[in-house]
Order: sequence, then C-alpha cells, then structure tokens
Amino acid sequence: ASLLLLCFRNSLVTPLILVLLLQPPLTQLSTVTQPNIVLLMADDLGIGDVGCYGNDTIRTPNIDHLAKEGVKLTQHIAAAPLCTPSRAAFLTGRYPLRSGMDAVNNYRVIFWNAGSGGLPPNETTFAKILQQQGYSTGLIGKWHQGVNCETRNDHCHHPLNHGFDYFYGMPFTLISDCQPRETPEMDRVFRRKLWLYTQMIGLVTLTAALGRLTGLISARWKTLTCLAGFSLLFFLSWFSSYGFVRYWNCIMMRNHEVTEQPMVTDRTTSLILRESVSFIERNKHKPFLLFLSFLHSHTPLLTTEKFLGRSSHGLYGDNVEEMDWMVGQVLDAIDKEGLKNTTLIYFASDHGGWLERKEGKRQLGGWNGIYRGGKAMGGWEGGIRVPGIFRWPGVLPAGTVIDEPTSLMDIYPTVVHLAGGVLPQDRVIDGRDLMPLLRGTVEHSEHEFLFHYCGIHLHAVRWHQKDSGAIWKAHYVTPVFHPPGAGACYDRGFCPCFGEGVTHHDPPLLFDLLRDPSEAKPLSADTEPLFDTVIRKIGRAIEEHRRTLTPVPEQLSLYNVVWKPWLQPCCGTFPFCWCDKEGDN
Repeated sequence: ASLLLLCFRNSLVTPLILVLLLQPPLTQLSTVTQPNIVLLMADDLGIGDVGCYGNDTIRTPNIDHLAKEGVKLTQHIAAAPLCTPSRAAFLTGRYPLRSGMDAVNNYRVIFWNAGSGGLPPNETTFAKILQQQGYSTGLIGKWHQGVNCETRNDHCHHPLNHGFDYFYGMPFTLISDCQPRETPEMDRVFRRKLWLYTQMIGLVTLTAALGRLTGLISARWKTLTCLAGFSLLFFLSWFSSYGFVRYWNCIMMRNHEVTEQPMVTDRTTSLILRESVSFIERNKHKPFLLFLSFLHSHTPLLTTEKFLGRSSHGLYGDNVEEMDWMVGQVLDAIDKEGLKNTTLIYFASDHGGWLERKEGKRQLGGWNGIYRGGKAMGGWEGGIRVPGIFRWPGVLPAGTVIDEPTSLMDIYPTVVHLAGGVLPQDRVIDGRDLMPLLRGTVEHSEHEFLFHYCGIHLHAVRWHQKDSGAIWKAHYVTPVFHPPGAGACYDRGFCPCFGEGVTHHDPPLLFDLLRDPSEAKPLSADTEPLFDTVIRKIGRAIEEHRRTLTPVPEQLSLYNVVWKPWLQPCCGTFPFCWCDKEGDN
C-alpha cells in the first residue's frame, strides 16, 4: 500500500515540476521589484524617420531591434508639439498648461539660459520620486526647462533641483547658432527687424550730423549727441544678447558647473555617449534611472565624420543613423554589464518632425510619414504622434504592437509604479500607468480623452470610444498653411497658435482616425450619422477638463523669456564667459 502511495505522489510531483518549469517568463515581474530604467528621447524626430514605423530608406537597425524585442506603440502622443512644453509634460505627467509651461504668446519655448522661466520648483518630476525610492538618477543631454530664477547661481530650474543626482549636457537646446558656419536660427525674423531698425536710426543720426555740418539743418549739437547716444544704446540693448547667442546659450554643464562656453560641437556626441555609458557602469550595482535626452536630430544636426554621407537623405538622414548607432552603444553597455533582463528601455521623440526647416533645397527637418502636419502644430497628428517603444525581456511580450492611444505623460505613473513610489495626491496627474496595457493584461488604454494644445489654446480633442473601438478627433482650430495646400507654414517657419495665422472651426472638423489616420477627409452631419453625438460628447469632456485647471504663474511670459544678464550662467567673470574644461582635461 505504501508503495502504491509513493508512486501516486511521484505521478503528481513530476507534472507539477514540469508546469512550474514551463511557466512563461512574464511572471518574472514579481521578482524584479525595482528595475533599472533607461529613457531615450530623440529631439524633433518624425515618426516616419524610423524603420519599424515604415521608413525603408533611413537605416535604424538598433531602434528597430528594440521594437522587435519589445512593444511598439502606434498611437503614442506628445502632450505638446514643441520641446519645452512637451518635455515638461513628460517629466511631470501633467499637461504643460498645469505647470505654466505652455505659452501665452509667440514665445513658446525657453529662449535663453538667462531667462527666469522654467519648470517650477514645486513640480514633482518622476526623477524626484525615484530618487526618494533609492534610485541613482541621471540626465545626459538636453534639458531646456530653465536654469535660474533670481540670481546667476540659484539653479531653481536646474535638473539637480528636480530629482536628478547627476547632469551632463546642455541646459538649453541645440540650435544652428551653436555652429559658427551655420545661418543663425534663433529668433531670426525678429533679429532682422532689430538690425533694420538699428540701420534706420543710425542713418537718421548720420544724416542729421552731415546736415548740421553742411548748414542744411539747424539742430543743436546737444540734440545730435543725444540721438547718437540713443542709437548706440538701442544697438547695445539687443546686440548684447543676440550678438552672443553662441556664448550665452550654447554651453555644456556638468552638474552645476559650466564646462564649455561656448560648446565645442565637434566632440559633443562622443562626450554625451561616454557620459551615458559611464553612468551605467558606475551605477550597475543599484537601481538607476538614466534619461538620455539626445541632441539628435535637432538642427544644426551635429554629425560626426564617420556618418557623413552615409544615408540617402542628406545630413538629416546621416544624423538619424548616427543617433541609432548611439542607441546601439547604450544597449551594448547594458548587455555588457548583464543588466538586460532587469532594465526597462523606452524610446520616443519629444514631438513630430520640423517640416519647415530648410536651407535652400536642403531639408533639415524630419518626416512624419502619412500623418498631416508637423512640429509646432498642436492638433494635426504629424506634430504630436511620435515613436514609442518599450523593451523589458521576460516581462513585456516581444514583437507586440499596440494600437491604442497612449501619451508621453504615461511614462510618469509607469516608472513611479515600477519603482514602488506613490503618485502625488495634491495635484492632477494626467498620465496613466502603461504596464497593464504593455503586458497584455488589459485590452484598452485608460485614456478616454486626450486634449491637444497649441500654447494655452486648445486646438483639438481625441475621444477613444472604447465600446466601439472608434477614435474620433475634433479640430477646433487649425493653422493656415502657406502656400495653400503645402501642409506647413513655410512663410513663417513655424505655424502659430492664434491670430491671423489660424482658422477657427464651428462646428469643428471631425475625423475618424482608424479609417482616416492622415486626417484627409473631415466628416459632417451628412456623411457621419454619429456626428452630432460625438461633438456633444467631446464638448462635455472639454467642460469637465477645464474645471480641473487652476491658474498658475506663466513661465513663458514675455518677462520670463527675455535675456537677463544677471541670470546668465558663466564660467568666468561676467561678461567674460569663456572656458573649455573638457579640452583642459
């Protein structure tokens, strides 16, 4: 009898062991309580520039492999179509309007390192929460969220005041002014006007002086001296800032220290890659958060000689291919340290590609695939639909494609949850935890509505009708393209958010994004039976959304964006700001 009992027990134990051994690897999440987190964000990269999103002429094998080993999102949406507000939303999980990081005027991003606006100190970034959870947190690359508030060294907006233990990179953003050989990019039209006004004032002054010398004008010399003094003061008032953009904005910092002023662009790429790999190596024995914020693929498209001329899309394509190589180097560093299975990788762009960015016949901006519009356009898909890829071997199912609306703001609650942190309870968090959707335990995104702003102006709203699966999008305001039908604002360089450059729609333009992702055929009450129902539903959602908004200081007000010499980061004695500490080393 005992022998029969032993055989019966063995017959149960053997299949039980086999069942345990054959359990799918997705159950490993419970054993990795605090994964390493690596966030890779491209700058101005269009969704149509990446191989796994349909581009077959720019080579992005490392990004494509990331998607093959992980989850690809096809409706990943930026909260704003420009750098500063989009990144503010990414860092805080909140629409930039809530933190005052969206524009009330035409200055829609941080314009100077010496401006006083920036990500408010009372905002809680995901880095700050992960820091509290014991993570080593690092930001390498672009910041563009401000530096100082009241004094040159208060660093109230600095990354180290927002939860990052380590920072190496640009406190500003890469612009063509950083390259001496390139045509100036920053506030180009305004600078031309200032130069014209200076010439006109100077010409009047010179004419008056010649008239006085020849006796044609009876003006007093004291009056002419005052006029000449005014001319000089006017010139200095703007040339002291715009004449030295490269020195004031194109700088590199390590933590609170300015290391290059101006930056030496020939070595920027190698330094950013070196710093990223070094951060991984230094922190491999404890949980870490690395936010690698690429300077690629923003103009002036810094590209090393190794990659020049390699793509069939000129300098822009070369730059994207170099960024893909950098992604591969970071992934290799993670593999080398044996961290692949304990590291969540995320890749995205901050917004869509810049269609209007050209120099002559050279296209220097990105491509947004089948999607209409681009950078700076708050409503059209091309400005806000971006690549979104996650990889975590053994936890996220490889080769998965998710066609559900998600947002860059979702990264905030996702990484906070994975780190064991708690979301702030004293404010609205607009992002949603993506892990259930990424792992396949739920079918639909938690987002029912997404609101698409251009500055502080609501341009469009997306409704994810979960019972039917339809995704409706209503446009209340759209930019006026020039030339007509061109698909961008080539006469301005950027499409505006308000004023004469936009068209208001009543009733709004309505699109069914599943049937018409290119937003080419607006629906009407005659062509869509649900038109009135959908518009009413979205209208009620807008009213509810607006009730959640509270007034906050405007970080991008005119006062906050202007250059203030007393706030200028400087590695010497202002105004003699010049150093190359990387070269000295």
